Amino acid sequence: MGISHLPGKLAPATLAEFLRTYQSFDQQVLVGPEIGVDAAVLDLKGQVLVATSDPITFATDEVGYYAVHINANDIAVMGGTPRWFLVTLLLPAGNLDRLTVENIFKEVSEVCHSLRISVVGGHTEVTNGIDRPIICGHMLGEVPHGKWLSSKGARVGDVLILTKRLCIEGTSLIARERGKEALSRGIPSQVIERARGFLHEPGISIIPDARAVLRSGQVTSMHDPTEGGLSGGIYELARAAGVGILVDAEAVRTYPETDLLCRVFGLDFLGLIASGSLLLTVPRKSAEVVLDALSDEGIEAAVIGQVIPKQDGVRLKRGNQVVEMPVYEQDEIGRLFAGRRDGNA
Repeated sequence: MGISHLPGKLAPATLAEFLRTYQSFDQQVLVGPEIGVDAAVLDLKGQVLVATSDPITFATDEVGYYAVHINANDIAVMGGTPRWFLVTLLLPAGNLDRLTVENIFKEVSEVCHSLRISVVGGHTEVTNGIDRPIICGHMLGEVPHGKWLSSKGARVGDVLILTKRLCIEGTSLIARERGKEALSRGIPSQVIERARGFLHEPGISIIPDARAVLRSGQVTSMHDPTEGGLSGGIYELARAAGVGILVDAEAVRTYPETDLLCRVFGLDFLGLIASGSLLLTVPRKSAEVVLDALSDEGIEAAVIGQVIPKQDGVRLKRGNQVVEMPVYEQDEIGRLFAGRRDGNA
């Protein structure tokens, strides 16, 4: 049975069927996703609420998977536990099949189940003006009073740590959205397949990274470098904390698949969307404790720089030369995708 292609809400019976895939994991959800109900009702029990919102616009497959993880990451870097998810799903009129919608609901449900997150509401609509599903996620989480973090917490003298290697999401996106073109440019098919799999392994979730760091008790700030890449994340962290940052380019690690794809497509990895890595600052004396905590969880990490006075700026050290950190007006993945999309794998 198909789905109506007419603009407007999904038919109530169809939406009710899809909503049954979601589960609630706690009694704090007093009112969850139901047809005719306008908002969720949550009992916070004295906890601090953490809220974020982020759309998925670059990816065309597994958008439900992206949406949950990207939003959950934003809660985790605040020291919080992601608990409740709301989804706004826009579907293209006249270009829609049931399996597409069913898969998105399934992805959201499976990821939320794995992270013990309850889907508590949202909105689903068939609309004109788009040619593919667009999903906007809204994540709510909680953290005990006095335990929340902010990227404002970085202090002069702290060291800067990066978990995993850089550009996990960017590498996967290029392989997934430009796979055929990458193959035509001479990149081996096995490299493209490995890069496609980066979405799941090493993976774009930084919740394990954040939890390991928080258990160490030594972190002063955490930040999630997404669109804008490492460069954008560094500038955002520096601005939030009112500090400068010096990054050692030689300490920043990337994957061979990332290096090859960036070279072939003429991209700079410093400006490539970098979900999957966690930026954090810790007092210099605590660096080894934090690195050990991450290593105990099997998470690769390295010190890549230090926090310096604001007047010294945001700088990049290449060998013996120190220059201003490059600024990218547009994420490198956006620049790549600005052209035709018919190279999709």
